[in-house]
Amino acid sequence: MNSEIYAEQLAVQLRKGFLAFCVLKACSKEPKYTSDIIGQLRDAELVVVEGTIYPLLSRLQKDGLLMHEWQESEQGPPRKYYRTTDYGQEVADQVEKKINALQATLKKL
Repeated sequence: MNSEIYAEQLAVQLRKGFLAFCVLKACSKEPKYTSDIIGQLRDAELVVVEGTIYPLLSRLQKDGLLMHEWQESEQGPPRKYYRTTDYGQEVADQVEKKINALQATLKKL
């Protein structure tokens, strides 16, 4: 297998977990509509497409890390807004500690 392909496969694995963490962070301060989450991630230079975000939101909600609430919209039907649960915040805090430990390891290497 060529090194570029192998490196990309490793990067995809890293991105999956990192994306879930970033979604929890994005929804931790206030409820967010899906397009707002995508916009915030893009502003942080994390490329994400709707086809990726909807299954992730559903999984995080099923796992108890996110919850949603319906809010009326001036532009049509009510919208689903996502918010990090207390459990989701605990998980995000733990992941952040692990990311910091990994960064420290990388610096030492």
